[in-house]
Amino acid sequence: MPPHALDNLPRPPCAELLGWEILDADPARGWVRIAFEGQPEFRNPAGYIQGGFLAAMLDDVMGPAAFIHSHGRQFSPTIDMAVSFLAPAKPGRFVGEGQVVQMGKSIGFLEGTLWDAGGVLVAKATATCRVMDRGKLHGGAKFSELHSNFMINAEDATAADLEGLGEAVRADV
Repeated sequence: MPPHALDNLPRPPCAELLGWEILDADPARGWVRIAFEGQPEFRNPAGYIQGGFLAAMLDDVMGPAAFIHSHGRQFSPTIDMAVSFLAPAKPGRFVGEGQVVQMGKSIGFLEGTLWDAGGVLVAKATATCRVMDRGKLHGGAKFSELHSNFMINAEDATAADLEGLGEAVRADV
């Protein structure tokens, strides 16, 4: 697998919880394959993995697909996501694939699929995401390079800098 933008990005706690492991990636296509570990603690009363965990796995293949497609220059927080649960999922290993369908200047379209260890397609999803520059600056304020939802004080940011950064991002959308 060639080097890609995910190589240097620290894994967030949610990825650790899900047992996130990158298996393959193609930045030119905006495509990733990622493995997850469905823990017994993720089960619902029927003994299957609760749908929210499967949705989180799908979200965590689509976002990285967009991230590597931008070569790490942009984050893509999910605006909305539609999930279809196709088969019951028991605890164990899952493999998901995320794919960029189309990326515009401010909005992107993604899709994801998730299979169990036996190769059964258990869920699929489509998502719309916002395209945001990583580390966007305005005065002394900037968006975090590690998380698109956090503004940070880069150099004595004023309230006006923070407000201006928010306005600059809204203008891009």
